[in-house]
Amino acid sequence: MSLIVQKFGGSSVRDAVRIKNVARIIAETYLQGHDVMVVLSAQGDTTDDLIAKAEEINVHASKREMDMLLATGEQISVALCAMALEAMGLPCVSLAAWQVGIHSTSVHGDARIKKIDPDRIQAELDSHRIVLVTGFQGTNRRGDVTTLGRGGSDTSAVALAAAFHAELCQIYTDVDGVYTADPRLVPDARKLQEITYDEMLELASQGAQVLHNRSVELAKKFRVNLEVLSSLEHKPGTKVKEVAKVEKTNIAGVAKDTSIARVALIGLQHNPGVAFKVFDVLSRKNINVDVILQSIGRENTKDISFTIHKKDLREAEDALNAQKDTLCFDHLETDEHIGKVSIVGAGLMSNSGVAARMFEALYEAGINIQMINTSEIRVSVLLDEEDVNRAVRAIHAKFFDEM
Repeated sequence: MSLIVQKFGGSSVRDAVRIKNVARIIAETYLQGHDVMVVLSAQGDTTDDLIAKAEEINVHASKREMDMLLATGEQISVALCAMALEAMGLPCVSLAAWQVGIHSTSVHGDARIKKIDPDRIQAELDSHRIVLVTGFQGTNRRGDVTTLGRGGSDTSAVALAAAFHAELCQIYTDVDGVYTADPRLVPDARKLQEITYDEMLELASQGAQVLHNRSVELAKKFRVNLEVLSSLEHKPGTKVKEVAKVEKTNIAGVAKDTSIARVALIGLQHNPGVAFKVFDVLSRKNINVDVILQSIGRENTKDISFTIHKKDLREAEDALNAQKDTLCFDHLETDEHIGKVSIVGAGLMSNSGVAARMFEALYEAGINIQMINTSEIRVSVLLDEEDVNRAVRAIHAKFFDEM
Protein backbone atom coordinates (compact mmCIF):
# COMPACT_ATOMS: atom_id res chain seq x y z
CA MET A 1 0.00 0.00 0.00
CA SER A 2 1.53 3.33 -1.10
CA LEU A 3 1.25 6.70 0.59
CA ILE A 4 -0.04 9.69 -1.38
CA VAL A 5 0.10 13.23 -0.01
CA GLN A 6 -2.54 15.61 -1.37
CA LYS A 7 -2.51 19.36 -0.82
CA PHE A 8 -5.49 21.59 -1.55
CA GLY A 9 -5.23 25.36 -1.78
CA GLY A 10 -7.56 27.97 -0.36
CA SER A 11 -9.74 28.31 -3.46
CA SER A 12 -10.27 24.53 -3.48
CA VAL A 13 -11.85 24.62 0.00
CA ARG A 14 -13.41 28.09 -0.03
CA ASP A 15 -16.98 26.93 0.73
CA ALA A 16 -19.05 23.87 1.61
CA VAL A 17 -19.49 22.82 -2.03
CA ARG A 18 -15.74 22.94 -2.69
CA ILE A 19 -14.93 21.12 0.57
CA LYS A 20 -17.30 18.27 -0.36
CA ASN A 21 -15.64 18.12 -3.78
CA VAL A 22 -12.22 17.86 -2.12
CA ALA A 23 -13.55 15.13 0.18
CA ARG A 24 -14.65 13.15 -2.89
CA ILE A 25 -11.16 13.40 -4.42
CA ILE A 26 -9.59 12.25 -1.15
CA ALA A 27 -12.12 9.43 -0.80
CA GLU A 28 -11.45 8.21 -4.35
CA THR A 29 -7.73 7.96 -3.63
CA TYR A 30 -8.30 6.25 -0.29
CA LEU A 31 -10.75 3.72 -1.72
CA GLN A 32 -8.20 2.79 -4.37
CA GLY A 33 -6.21 1.29 -1.49
CA HIS A 34 -3.72 4.08 -0.80
CA ASP A 35 -2.74 5.59 2.52
CA VAL A 36 -3.68 9.26 2.26
CA MET A 37 -2.29 12.31 4.01
CA VAL A 38 -3.96 15.64 3.23
CA VAL A 39 -2.64 19.17 3.74
CA LEU A 40 -5.07 22.07 3.53
CA SER A 41 -4.76 25.83 3.27
CA ALA A 42 -7.16 28.29 4.87
CA GLN A 43 -10.45 28.78 3.04
CA GLY A 44 -10.56 31.37 0.25
CA ASP A 45 -9.70 34.82 1.56
CA THR A 46 -9.63 33.76 5.22
CA THR A 47 -5.99 34.76 5.75
CA ASP A 48 -6.61 38.22 4.27
CA ASP A 49 -9.74 38.60 6.38
CA LEU A 50 -7.82 37.68 9.54
CA ILE A 51 -5.12 40.22 8.69
CA ALA A 52 -7.82 42.87 8.24
CA LYS A 53 -9.32 41.96 11.64
CA ALA A 54 -5.90 42.32 13.26
CA GLU A 55 -5.42 45.76 11.71
CA GLU A 56 -8.74 46.88 13.18
CA ILE A 57 -7.29 46.15 16.61
CA ASN A 58 -3.58 46.93 16.26
CA VAL A 59 -1.80 47.89 13.01
CA HIS A 60 1.53 47.17 14.74
CA ALA A 61 0.63 43.75 16.14
CA SER A 62 3.62 41.54 16.94
CA LYS A 63 4.52 38.79 14.48
CA ARG A 64 4.05 36.20 17.22
CA GLU A 65 0.45 37.18 17.81
CA MET A 66 -0.19 37.38 14.07
CA ASP A 67 0.99 33.79 13.76
CA MET A 68 -1.36 32.73 16.55
CA LEU A 69 -4.22 34.38 14.67
CA LEU A 70 -3.39 33.26 11.13
CA ALA A 71 -2.84 29.63 12.12
CA THR A 72 -6.55 29.31 12.94
CA GLY A 73 -7.51 29.46 9.25
CA GLU A 74 -5.99 26.07 8.43
CA GLN A 75 -7.50 24.50 11.54
CA ILE A 76 -10.96 25.45 10.27
CA SER A 77 -10.23 23.87 6.88
CA VAL A 78 -8.99 20.50 8.18
CA ALA A 79 -11.81 20.17 10.71
CA LEU A 80 -14.51 20.93 8.11
CA CYS A 81 -12.96 18.57 5.57
CA ALA A 82 -12.73 15.82 8.21
CA MET A 83 -16.43 16.33 8.91
CA ALA A 84 -17.17 15.90 5.19
CA LEU A 85 -15.20 12.65 5.14
CA GLU A 86 -16.96 11.45 8.30
CA ALA A 87 -20.29 12.08 6.58
CA MET A 88 -19.10 9.72 3.84
CA GLY A 89 -18.38 7.04 6.43
CA LEU A 90 -14.60 7.23 6.06
CA PRO A 91 -12.15 7.04 9.01
CA CYS A 92 -10.15 10.24 9.37
CA VAL A 93 -8.51 12.61 11.84
CA SER A 94 -7.59 16.28 11.60
CA LEU A 95 -4.38 17.43 13.27
CA ALA A 96 -2.71 20.79 13.85
CA ALA A 97 1.04 21.26 13.40
CA TRP A 98 1.71 21.10 17.15
CA GLN A 99 -0.08 17.73 17.35
CA VAL A 100 1.83 16.37 14.36
CA GLY A 101 5.20 17.58 15.60
CA ILE A 102 6.22 19.90 12.76
CA HIS A 103 9.19 21.70 14.27
CA SER A 104 10.30 24.99 12.74
CA THR A 105 12.68 27.86 13.19
CA SER A 106 11.52 30.79 15.31
CA VAL A 107 11.15 33.44 12.59
CA HIS A 108 7.49 34.36 12.98
CA GLY A 109 5.77 34.91 9.65
CA ASP A 110 8.52 33.22 7.62
CA ALA A 111 9.62 30.13 9.56
CA ARG A 112 11.31 27.11 7.99
CA ILE A 113 10.60 23.48 8.82
CA LYS A 114 13.47 21.81 10.70
CA LYS A 115 12.10 18.32 11.34
CA ILE A 116 8.89 16.33 11.62
CA ASP A 117 8.13 13.79 14.35
CA PRO A 118 6.64 10.73 12.59
CA ASP A 119 5.01 8.93 15.53
CA ARG A 120 1.52 10.47 15.65
CA ILE A 121 0.93 10.47 11.91
CA GLN A 122 2.32 6.96 11.48
CA ALA A 123 0.05 5.66 14.23
CA GLU A 124 -2.98 7.16 12.49
CA LEU A 125 -1.92 5.77 9.11
CA ASP A 126 -1.38 2.35 10.67
CA SER A 127 -4.99 2.55 11.88
CA HIS A 128 -6.00 3.18 8.24
CA ARG A 129 -7.24 6.69 8.89
CA ILE A 130 -7.05 9.53 6.42
CA VAL A 131 -4.81 12.11 8.10
CA LEU A 132 -5.60 15.80 7.53
CA VAL A 133 -2.85 18.22 8.57
CA THR A 134 -2.88 21.99 8.82
CA GLY A 135 -0.55 23.52 6.25
CA PHE A 136 1.39 26.78 6.52
CA GLN A 137 2.47 26.31 10.14
CA GLY A 138 4.79 24.70 12.66
CA THR A 139 5.98 25.17 16.23
CA ASN A 140 9.32 26.55 17.40
CA ARG A 141 11.53 25.24 20.22
CA ARG A 142 9.43 27.10 22.77
CA GLY A 143 6.23 25.50 21.51
CA ASP A 144 4.95 28.74 19.97
CA VAL A 145 3.00 28.57 16.73
CA THR A 146 4.87 29.82 13.66
CA THR A 147 3.76 30.32 10.06
CA LEU A 148 5.79 29.56 6.96
CA GLY A 149 4.91 32.57 4.82
CA ARG A 150 2.53 32.89 1.87
CA GLY A 151 2.25 29.61 0.00
CA GLY A 152 3.65 27.74 2.97
CA SER A 153 1.07 24.94 2.70
CA ASP A 154 2.88 23.71 -0.41
CA THR A 155 6.04 23.47 1.68
CA SER A 156 4.19 21.63 4.44
CA ALA A 157 2.92 19.05 1.95
CA VAL A 158 6.28 18.41 0.31
CA ALA A 159 8.03 18.23 3.69
CA LEU A 160 5.55 15.61 4.89
CA ALA A 161 5.89 13.68 1.61
CA ALA A 162 9.67 13.68 2.05
CA ALA A 163 9.53 12.70 5.73
CA PHE A 164 7.23 9.73 5.06
CA HIS A 165 8.74 8.75 1.68
CA ALA A 166 5.43 9.19 -0.09
CA GLU A 167 5.05 7.72 -3.57
CA LEU A 168 3.52 10.97 -4.84
CA CYS A 169 2.75 14.49 -3.68
CA GLN A 170 -0.17 16.06 -5.51
CA ILE A 171 -0.68 19.83 -5.33
CA TYR A 172 -4.30 20.62 -6.20
CA THR A 173 -5.08 24.19 -7.26
CA ASP A 174 -7.68 26.09 -9.28
CA VAL A 175 -5.60 25.65 -12.45
CA ASP A 176 -4.88 22.33 -14.11
CA GLY A 177 -1.10 22.53 -14.22
CA VAL A 178 1.90 24.74 -14.88
CA TYR A 179 1.55 27.05 -17.88
CA THR A 180 4.05 28.91 -20.03
CA ALA A 181 2.59 32.11 -18.53
CA ASP A 182 -0.32 33.07 -16.31
CA PRO A 183 -3.33 32.02 -18.44
CA ARG A 184 -5.39 34.82 -16.93
CA LEU A 185 -2.93 37.29 -18.45
CA VAL A 186 -1.98 35.36 -21.59
CA PRO A 187 -5.05 33.47 -22.87
CA ASP A 188 -3.02 31.35 -25.31
CA ALA A 189 -0.52 30.21 -22.67
CA ARG A 190 0.25 26.49 -22.97
CA LYS A 191 0.10 23.87 -20.26
CA LEU A 192 3.33 21.94 -19.75
CA GLN A 193 3.10 18.18 -19.37
CA GLU A 194 6.32 18.20 -17.37
CA ILE A 195 8.95 20.61 -16.09
CA THR A 196 12.26 20.20 -14.27
CA TYR A 197 12.74 20.97 -10.59
CA ASP A 198 15.21 23.73 -11.53
CA GLU A 199 12.86 25.38 -14.01
CA MET A 200 9.93 25.19 -11.61
CA LEU A 201 12.05 26.61 -8.80
CA GLU A 202 13.09 29.57 -10.93
CA LEU A 203 9.53 30.22 -12.10
CA ALA A 204 8.23 30.05 -8.52
CA SER A 205 11.01 32.33 -7.29
CA GLN A 206 10.31 34.85 -10.05
CA GLY A 207 6.62 35.26 -9.28
CA ALA A 208 4.74 32.30 -10.78
CA GLN A 209 2.17 31.51 -8.10
CA VAL A 210 1.47 27.86 -8.90
CA LEU A 211 3.96 26.51 -6.34
CA HIS A 212 5.80 27.99 -3.39
CA ASN A 213 9.52 28.15 -4.18
CA ARG A 214 10.59 26.50 -0.90
CA SER A 215 8.35 23.53 -1.67
CA VAL A 216 10.18 23.02 -4.96
CA GLU A 217 13.54 23.28 -3.18
CA LEU A 218 12.47 20.47 -0.84
CA ALA A 219 11.07 18.37 -3.68
CA LYS A 220 14.36 18.64 -5.56
CA LYS A 221 16.47 17.92 -2.47
CA PHE A 222 14.51 14.81 -1.46
CA ARG A 223 13.42 13.72 -4.97
CA VAL A 224 9.73 13.98 -4.14
CA ASN A 225 7.50 13.03 -7.08
CA LEU A 226 5.43 16.17 -7.53
CA GLU A 227 2.33 16.81 -9.62
CA VAL A 228 0.31 20.01 -10.05
CA LEU A 229 -3.32 19.48 -11.03
CA SER A 230 -6.81 20.93 -10.76
CA SER A 231 -9.24 20.18 -7.96
CA LEU A 232 -12.09 21.27 -10.24
CA GLU A 233 -11.37 19.29 -13.40
CA HIS A 234 -10.51 15.60 -13.65
CA LYS A 235 -7.58 15.75 -16.07
CA PRO A 236 -3.80 15.15 -16.04
CA GLY A 237 -1.67 17.93 -14.57
CA THR A 238 2.00 18.87 -14.81
CA LYS A 239 4.70 16.62 -13.42
CA VAL A 240 7.72 18.25 -11.77
CA LYS A 241 10.79 16.03 -12.17
CA GLU A 242 14.56 15.95 -12.53
CA VAL A 243 14.64 15.72 -16.33
CA ALA A 244 11.87 16.90 -18.64
CA LYS A 245 11.30 17.26 -22.36
CA VAL A 246 12.62 20.58 -23.67
CA GLU A 247 10.28 22.69 -25.77
CA LYS A 248 11.53 23.89 -29.14
CA THR A 249 11.49 27.41 -27.71
CA ASN A 250 14.22 26.47 -25.18
CA ILE A 251 12.24 28.17 -22.41
CA ALA A 252 9.66 26.72 -20.06
CA GLY A 253 7.78 29.90 -19.33
CA VAL A 254 7.49 33.60 -18.57
CA ALA A 255 6.85 34.84 -15.02
CA LYS A 256 6.15 38.22 -13.47
CA ASP A 257 6.49 39.64 -9.98
CA THR A 258 5.02 42.98 -8.90
CA SER A 259 5.48 42.40 -5.18
CA ILE A 260 8.98 43.88 -5.18
CA ALA A 261 10.54 47.26 -4.44
CA ARG A 262 13.92 48.65 -5.45
CA VAL A 263 16.35 50.17 -2.96
CA ALA A 264 19.40 52.17 -4.02
CA LEU A 265 22.23 53.29 -1.75
CA ILE A 266 23.90 56.26 -3.42
CA GLY A 267 27.46 57.42 -2.79
CA LEU A 268 28.86 54.47 -0.84
CA GLN A 269 32.58 54.51 -0.14
CA HIS A 270 34.45 52.43 -2.71
CA ASN A 271 36.19 50.27 -0.10
CA PRO A 272 36.49 46.50 0.44
CA GLY A 273 33.74 45.03 2.60
CA VAL A 274 31.11 47.69 1.92
CA ALA A 275 28.72 45.30 0.18
CA PHE A 276 29.09 42.82 3.04
CA LYS A 277 28.19 45.49 5.59
CA VAL A 278 25.10 46.57 3.63
CA PHE A 279 23.66 43.11 3.17
CA ASP A 280 24.64 42.01 6.68
CA VAL A 281 22.35 44.74 8.01
CA LEU A 282 19.49 43.31 5.97
CA SER A 283 20.34 39.71 6.82
CA ARG A 284 20.10 40.42 10.53
CA LYS A 285 16.54 41.61 9.88
CA ASN A 286 15.74 38.44 7.89
CA ILE A 287 15.15 40.52 4.76
CA ASN A 288 15.75 38.60 1.54
CA VAL A 289 17.47 40.37 -1.35
CA ASP A 290 17.02 39.43 -4.99
CA VAL A 291 18.41 41.40 -7.96
CA ILE A 292 21.62 43.26 -7.09
CA LEU A 293 23.45 45.81 -9.23
CA GLN A 294 26.65 47.61 -8.22
CA SER A 295 27.86 50.55 -10.28
CA ILE A 296 31.45 51.07 -11.36
CA GLY A 297 33.31 53.15 -8.80
CA ARG A 298 33.71 56.87 -9.51
CA GLU A 299 35.55 59.45 -7.39
CA ASN A 300 36.00 56.79 -4.73
CA THR A 301 32.25 56.16 -4.42
CA LYS A 302 29.80 53.65 -5.87
CA ASP A 303 26.06 52.90 -5.83
CA ILE A 304 24.37 49.61 -4.95
CA SER A 305 20.81 48.86 -6.06
CA PHE A 306 18.82 45.78 -5.09
CA THR A 307 15.27 44.49 -4.86
CA ILE A 308 13.35 43.21 -1.84
CA HIS A 309 9.74 42.34 -1.10
CA LYS A 310 7.50 45.38 -0.71
CA LYS A 311 6.43 44.24 2.74
CA ASP A 312 10.05 44.58 3.90
CA LEU A 313 10.67 48.05 2.45
CA ARG A 314 9.94 50.19 5.53
CA GLU A 315 11.98 47.90 7.78
CA ALA A 316 14.87 47.90 5.30
CA GLU A 317 14.84 51.70 5.07
CA ASP A 318 14.84 52.06 8.84
CA ALA A 319 17.65 49.53 9.30
CA LEU A 320 19.89 51.06 6.63
CA ASN A 321 19.30 54.66 7.71
CA ALA A 322 20.08 53.66 11.30
CA GLN A 323 23.50 52.49 10.06
CA LYS A 324 24.09 55.44 7.71
CA ASP A 325 27.17 56.68 9.56
CA THR A 326 28.67 53.19 9.65
CA LEU A 327 27.88 52.39 6.01
CA CYS A 328 28.91 55.87 4.85
CA PHE A 329 26.43 56.45 2.03
CA ASP A 330 25.12 59.79 0.79
CA HIS A 331 21.43 58.99 0.55
CA LEU A 332 18.91 56.21 -0.02
CA GLU A 333 16.35 56.00 -2.84
CA THR A 334 13.37 53.62 -3.13
CA ASP A 335 10.86 52.72 -5.82
CA GLU A 336 7.74 50.67 -5.14
CA HIS A 337 6.35 51.03 -8.66
CA ILE A 338 8.47 48.44 -10.39
CA GLY A 339 8.03 44.86 -11.50
CA LYS A 340 10.16 41.96 -12.66
CA VAL A 341 9.63 39.81 -15.74
CA SER A 342 11.64 36.62 -16.24
CA ILE A 343 12.10 33.91 -18.82
CA VAL A 344 13.09 30.48 -17.50
CA GLY A 345 14.32 27.40 -19.28
CA ALA A 346 17.05 24.77 -19.27
CA GLY A 347 17.64 25.67 -22.92
CA LEU A 348 19.14 29.03 -21.93
CA MET A 349 22.38 27.30 -20.93
CA SER A 350 23.19 25.92 -24.37
CA ASN A 351 21.42 28.21 -26.84
CA SER A 352 22.76 31.60 -27.81
CA GLY A 353 20.43 34.41 -28.72
CA VAL A 354 17.64 33.58 -26.26
CA ALA A 355 18.22 36.70 -24.16
CA ALA A 356 18.50 38.78 -27.34
CA ARG A 357 15.03 37.64 -28.43
CA MET A 358 13.65 38.67 -25.05
CA PHE A 359 15.20 42.12 -25.35
CA GLU A 360 13.96 42.37 -28.94
CA ALA A 361 10.40 41.71 -27.77
CA LEU A 362 10.69 44.50 -25.19
CA TYR A 363 12.21 46.87 -27.78
CA GLU A 364 9.39 46.17 -30.24
CA ALA A 365 6.86 46.85 -27.48
CA GLY A 366 8.59 50.13 -26.59
CA ILE A 367 9.40 49.03 -23.03
CA ASN A 368 12.44 50.35 -21.17
CA ILE A 369 14.61 48.07 -19.01
CA GLN A 370 15.90 49.33 -15.65
CA MET A 371 18.05 46.38 -14.53
CA ILE A 372 19.01 42.94 -15.84
CA ASN A 373 19.82 39.83 -13.81
CA THR A 374 20.68 36.34 -15.04
CA SER A 375 21.35 32.80 -13.90
CA GLU A 376 22.16 29.67 -15.88
CA ILE A 377 18.50 29.08 -16.69
CA ARG A 378 16.90 32.50 -16.18
CA VAL A 379 16.98 36.06 -17.50
CA SER A 380 15.13 38.70 -15.47
CA VAL A 381 14.49 42.36 -16.20
CA LEU A 382 13.21 45.13 -13.95
CA LEU A 383 10.61 47.39 -15.53
CA ASP A 384 8.11 50.08 -14.61
CA GLU A 385 5.17 48.35 -12.94
CA GLU A 386 2.74 49.68 -15.56
CA ASP A 387 4.70 47.88 -18.31
CA VAL A 388 4.85 44.44 -16.67
CA ASN A 389 1.70 42.82 -18.11
CA ARG A 390 2.42 44.16 -21.58
CA ALA A 391 5.97 42.83 -21.33
CA VAL A 392 4.79 39.32 -20.36
CA ARG A 393 2.46 39.18 -23.37
CA ALA A 394 5.11 40.51 -25.75
CA ILE A 395 7.80 38.08 -24.57
CA HIS A 396 5.44 35.11 -24.58
CA ALA A 397 4.37 35.92 -28.13
CA LYS A 398 7.99 36.22 -29.26
CA PHE A 399 8.87 32.73 -28.02
CA PHE A 400 5.65 30.74 -28.36
CA ASP A 401 3.69 32.28 -31.25
CA GLU A 402 6.59 31.54 -33.58
CA MET A 403 6.58 27.79 -32.86
